[in-house]
This record gives sequence, C-alpha cells and structure tokens, in this order.
Amino acid sequence: MRVIAGKARRLTLETIPGMDTRPTTDRIKETLFNMLQPDLYGKKFLDLFSGSGAIGIEALSRGCSHCTFVEKNPKASECIRRNLVKTRLDGDAELLNMDVFYALSMLKAKEQTFDLIFMDPPYGKGLEKQALEALADSPCLHEDTLVIVEADLTTDFSWLESMGYTCLKEKRYKTNRHVFITKK
Repeated sequence: MRVIAGKARRLTLETIPGMDTRPTTDRIKETLFNMLQPDLYGKKFLDLFSGSGAIGIEALSRGCSHCTFVEKNPKASECIRRNLVKTRLDGDAELLNMDVFYALSMLKAKEQTFDLIFMDPPYGKGLEKQALEALADSPCLHEDTLVIVEADLTTDFSWLESMGYTCLKEKRYKTNRHVFITKK
C-alpha cells in the first residue's frame, strides 16, 4: 500500500498484520481521490474507523489542510502515527485513539466542523447508520460537508432520506462501494 499522489506520493504505508483492518486497495483509493481531487485543497478531513490511516494520509498528501483520524484499535493507531511521521504529514493531523461514537460526541462538544468525512466501518454491523445518526445534529457536519461511506455491496442505505441525508452518487467496485452523501 502506498500514497498515490501529492506531497507524499510513492511512499509506502504500513498496515497492521491480521484481519483487524481491511485496507482500501490502491486502485480503489486512486479512483476515489480522482473524484475528490477538485474539492480537497485547504479542506478539513475527518477519517472515521481509520485503520492504517491511508485514506486520511492521501487526503493530506493531496492538499487537505488538516485531518482528524479516529481509530479505536491501539495497534492501528500506532500504525497511523508511524505512517504520519514517515510521510511528514503529522503536523497537519490529529489522532484520536478512541471509539468513533465517543470521538464524535467530543468533536461535537468542541464544535469542530469538517468539509469531508470518510468512514469505512466494519461491514455488516450497521455502524455507518449509527455514525450518520450521531452526525445528523452535529456541527461537525455543515451544509456543504461531503460524507463518503465505504460499504459492502449489500449494505442497505434506504433509510438515508428519513434521516435528513441525500445520496449524491454511488461508485461500485467488485466487492464494495463508495456512497457519497450530503445533508438535505
């Protein structure tokens, strides 16, 4: 796994061994960031369920001004920390080694806002719905915030509208997809 483009391009990133994380492949990451590139410069990025930090690091490398990483697993958090130091992007990052829902309540209390929010929760547990519920009335999400959810192909998003969200588009891959969401 590597950084595809930007300040840290071509640098390899480490991941934690085992099945605790599912790193987004370089090909899928490149497709995602080619779609996002016009909207990255100077933006604040929130990476939920960060894993190795590859998505947030790519966002920083491509011009985001700040990224907050949220990862509960201590081994994965250490991996993110090492990857940030290796890419020299640690000065523009904040790493929260805690549960996503606790972090969201903390960020809400601080009234932090983000322009882009990416989440790649464990599949099949409904965590994307819980996270979007937590964000629904949060200042973390302003009227122009773009939320991207990485999910498996069978995840149901029929509830989005009833929660006050709109699905702008969806990009499907062989085994998963990215769903692009905004507030109504």
